[in-house]
Amino acid sequence: MTTTRSPEEVLLGFARALRAAGVPVTADRERTWLLAVATVGLEDRPAVYAVGRATLCGSPADLERYDLVYAVWFGAERPAAARRAPSTRPPASMADLRDGRDPRDERDDDGPDELDSDDVRAHASATEVLRHRDIATMSARERAALARMFAALRPQPPRRRTHRWTAAPRGRVDARATMREMVRRHGEPGPVRWRTRAERPRRVVVLLDVSGSMSAYADSLLRLAHAWCRSAGPVEVFTVGTRLTHVTAALHQRDPDRALVAAGRTIPDWSGGTRLADGLKAFLDLWGRRGMARGAVVVLVSDGWERGDPEGLAEQMRRLRALAHHVVWANPHRGLDAYEPVQQGIVAALPHVDSFVAGHSMAAFADLLDVVADA
Repeated sequence: MTTTRSPEEVLLGFARALRAAGVPVTADRERTWLLAVATVGLEDRPAVYAVGRATLCGSPADLERYDLVYAVWFGAERPAAARRAPSTRPPASMADLRDGRDPRDERDDDGPDELDSDDVRAHASATEVLRHRDIATMSARERAALARMFAALRPQPPRRRTHRWTAAPRGRVDARATMREMVRRHGEPGPVRWRTRAERPRRVVVLLDVSGSMSAYADSLLRLAHAWCRSAGPVEVFTVGTRLTHVTAALHQRDPDRALVAAGRTIPDWSGGTRLADGLKAFLDLWGRRGMARGAVVVLVSDGWERGDPEGLAEQMRRLRALAHHVVWANPHRGLDAYEPVQQGIVAALPHVDSFVAGHSMAAFADLLDVVADA
């Protein structure tokens, strides 16, 4: 059974995807975007594209990211800048807009325009299906297309308050700054100055399971970790199989394919066994207690198959939770129908996990990035 999404849901989803790509889309801009689309009408696809650039982008640097996310989300290239004449045809539905169709482009004859509309519609449908497909079921060609979609991801780092104060339009009264303003005015009352705690990016630590049971997802997970390494905040990436491997340096290469090759050369236990408890213990003993995990958002991506003692995994998860600010477990099976967390590793770890999310598709990865950014 096909579920039809409301226009508001699709438009707000596009705004959220744009924010994940690094464009500072605020709540005010989202409201303005919805009002602008309601004004021009969904049937005018070039106008929808234009008002999105005008309301959601704050600088010329945002325009390139806007075009990229627009093409991925709506499955269409940048529309022509020129507006077509008003049409007497009925307005387009949101399904038409998502499929890249415009009723005014339809012709009674079987000319090239009809063929172009079919091509756009097929491309849009394939893109949307690919975003929600389980990566383990994809063909080699679909995986190649999915790899190109990772370029649109722009993870936003979680934020933390520091001990330093900074000037702000609201917050607590800055008595010293207010008094200095009065002295500058020779004792005359001046505006009240305010201050608030400054914010800095919070560290993100990513632990990827590269064992044999996760081999179908390993390439995409490393591409996701590479996108995290390109973000503005501090990020550390480890792989966990039969041993712990630090791969942050390899993933800091700009080209994703070269980064994956470098990471593959670094990982000695690719597609091997699973010893999550031993890997977590090594991380906590060598890195975590020294400060890397303190106050960090720790993301563990694994299916939960543990060859060792589940009680050992529970103990290491308890230690991790005591150090970290927020623990996220992403499980590829979490997004499947009728999934139940019955694996011994998952059952032992869940009491010490703050967020348990899916990790099987591009759409699930986007949701995971939102969970980490809001942690």
